[in-house]
This record gives sequence, structure tokens and C-alpha cells, in this order.
Amino acid sequence: MRKILVIFWLMLLLSAIGALFWYNDWVYQLPTPVPKNYKAIGVGQLIALKEPLGVGYEKPVFLHFFNPDCPCSRFNMKHFKSLVQQYANQVDFRVVVLSSKSFTPESIQGKFGFHIPVLFDQSLAKVCGVYSTPQAVLLDKSHHLYYRGNYNSSRYCTDEKTSYAKIALNGLLKEQTHLVFSDLALKSYGCTVPDCKN
Repeated sequence: MRKILVIFWLMLLLSAIGALFWYNDWVYQLPTPVPKNYKAIGVGQLIALKEPLGVGYEKPVFLHFFNPDCPCSRFNMKHFKSLVQQYANQVDFRVVVLSSKSFTPESIQGKFGFHIPVLFDQSLAKVCGVYSTPQAVLLDKSHHLYYRGNYNSSRYCTDEKTSYAKIALNGLLKEQTHLVFSDLALKSYGCTVPDCKN
């Protein structure tokens, strides 16, 4: 009788863990609700960057919108680091922190493990049409929007076929002007800005 009771409790515990995992996975696959006052920014539109951004017109600009409290942003960190390592010589990378909490540039740089400029200008999200994290924004050399969207269709950025931000980087560097992305690339998934709500 004791063995049956132990097996029953183990099965119940495993079922509860499985249900929680499934529920969390399902929640993070839902698109982020579009804010009521959202204004879409079209591809090709000039993005007016403030001078403190520290970029000129020599290289394209990659803005990584990041919230340290967002699980999706944390899942995405390894993938973003790989993009920086691969394209740092050709593209100016910046991390844009979108959070209601205070962070220092050094604390954010420590999370990524390398020295990359960190910005706390929340207005950049509105200017670029971003309302969730993580999001990638890629601007050409003259600061026109080339791509704004997700990094990958996979929560952990493991599907190379849908590595949208990488595809956009390659397309821009090869001067491809007519890249077409699916809804999975362009519809925002992740945590709402600035508070991490799923």
C-alpha cells in the first residue's frame, strides 16, 4: 500500500511539473498585445536618433531592446551575443534597456559578458515601433528602418532557419532591398514594455 501511495504522489508531482512547463511555454508563444496608442513604423522610414546614441553613418545600427526581468530576453542573450561576436566589425550594436527598474550600464554589460554601449532611453522604443522585449531593430547606414522584429520563432533562438535578426543582418550587409519576413518574424512576442507582463 505504501508503494502505491508513493507512486501516486510521484505521478501527481510529475504531472503538475509537466502542466506548469506546458502552461509557461504556451504563454510565451502568445503574441504581445498591441498597445492602444501604438503607431506602426514602416520599413524604410527614417529613424531620428539622438546624438548621445554615439553612432555616425559609417555602419548600420543594431538596437537590441532588452529587459533583464523578461524571461524571453534572458533566453535570447546567448543568441544576441553570437550576433555581436559575428558582426561587430560591420555593425554598430547597442543594448536598449526597457525596464521600470534602475540598472547601471556595467550591470547590463556584465550580463552579456562584453563591453557594449547600453542605453536607457525609453523613447527609442516608440521611435522604432517596439512594444515588447526582446526585439531587434536594424537600421541602414543612413538610419532608415530595415528590420524590426523577433530574433527567432523558437523561444530559445535555436532554429537557424528562422533566425530572423541574423537573416536581416545578412540581407542588409549584402544590400538586399526586398527581404520578405513571415508574421512570426514581425508580430511581437515576449514581454510588454516597460513592465515585464506576459
